[in-house]
Order: sequence, then C-alpha cells, then structure tokens
Amino acid sequence: MIAVREGWELDVMRSSGRKLAEVVERVREAVAIDITTKDIDQLTEAAILAVGAKPAFKGYKPGKVPFPASICISINEQVVHGVPGKRRIRAGDLVSLDFGLVYGGYYADTAFTMLVPPGDPADQALLDATREAMFIGIAEARPGKRIGDIGFAVEGYVTPRGYGVVTDMVGHGIGRRLHEEPSVPNYGKKNTGPNIVPGMVIAIEPMITRGRGKIKTLGDGWTVATEDNSRSAHFEHTVAITPRGPEILTTLDPAVRSPVSPPIR
Repeated sequence: MIAVREGWELDVMRSSGRKLAEVVERVREAVAIDITTKDIDQLTEAAILAVGAKPAFKGYKPGKVPFPASICISINEQVVHGVPGKRRIRAGDLVSLDFGLVYGGYYADTAFTMLVPPGDPADQALLDATREAMFIGIAEARPGKRIGDIGFAVEGYVTPRGYGVVTDMVGHGIGRRLHEEPSVPNYGKKNTGPNIVPGMVIAIEPMITRGRGKIKTLGDGWTVATEDNSRSAHFEHTVAITPRGPEILTTLDPAVRSPVSPPIR
C-alpha cells in the first residue's frame, strides 16, 4: 500500500532530510586519498549520532545477512551496497556514497558519486549524466504524473548517451520504513504505474553504468557490482510530492529544497 503522508509527517521528514544533508556535507569533506572505507563509515556513524538521529543501514536485514555498517561505499565497478572495510581510496576512484538515517521515526535516504582527482574524463561524464538524470527524474515527480514517467525520463536521458541503466535496482517509497511502496524504476513507459499525488514521499536514485547495466552480488552478500566490470555512478534524493511539485528533502540548498517546477538542477 502506498502511504500518503499528513502535513505533520512531512514536517518530521523535512527535519530528517535536513539532518541527513548535514551528515553528507561533513562526510564529503573528509573523503580523500588514502582514507579507508571503514574510516568513512566511522565518521558517518558519528555524524549521524551527533545530529540526534540513528543510522538507517546498520543492522538492516532484508535477507539472511544484516548490513554491518552505517554507510554503503561502492567503488568503481561496484554499483551499490558496498560494505566498508580496509580498502583505501585511491586517485582516480569513482566513489559512490549512500547514506540513510532515521529521526523521529521517519527515514531519509540520499546518495552521491564523487571522482577522486585526477580522474578519467569518461568517468566524470558518467557522473555528470547520472546526476542530471536524477534531477530530470525528480522534475517528473509531480501531481498528475505517474511513476512510470520518472523512469521514462531517466532512461530517455542516459541511454542515447551510450550508458546502461541498472534495471535490477530501483528507487522506492520511504517514510516509517526505509523501503516502502511504490517501487520507482529508472526505466519504463509514460503514463504507467501508480499515480503521483501530494503527500507521497519517494527516493529517486538512478544507477547508471558505462557498460550494459547487468549486475552481480559479491561474496559478502551485499556489494552489487557490474557483470562487465564497467564503472558505475549513483545519485539519490528523498523527494516529497507537494501540490506545487517535488520538494527535495535531502539538501541544504534552499533554491533546490523548496517546492520546485522543472527544469531543476
């Protein structure tokens, strides 16, 4: 069942989203050459606790193995759900960081990819296209539209540029639980899927590769990587649907946060 949030619930989710955006900015500044992914995880957990929230990912258990960390860190050919450990960040790495927290009983979820300089211009182009595709998808998240319009817009932007859409991983509703209905694919047809109405809150998160978009799960039971070892990028925002349009909850930029009309960047 798709939840439609009351006004007070959206206010709590706005607070949750702002807190997560604060965490993102603290951690972004710390990512540098030679830092380990475990160090980043520890920084993230400390930052989440410092804003009075709880990590959303740590202990999350949709399957047999609970996630062991407070952030997902996926590098190069890894798409999502990378488990932090001893690996050190190197020059030229394409690093995707996926954050989640819960505050006041409501979840927020966001992700971004960064290229550690000096990087490959082709990786930068992939990163830029994935970010742009996310915003193009967000612009479709408006009353009167349908969920399929979001994926249609994302796919229509990236595939002509030669990139692969990861079709086995999708966005999702979010609120009292980290993953709720509806699923929000990054591909699809116009005018299909659930209607988009005010009060819905969804996570829109394109995962795009320089290859075919096919994926595999690695031996840790969590990390998802491309089958062809092509590099991948991932961007995500938690978005509330208002009568005026989409409102991005997981940003500190007021020009982006406020209810917006397309195009948005």
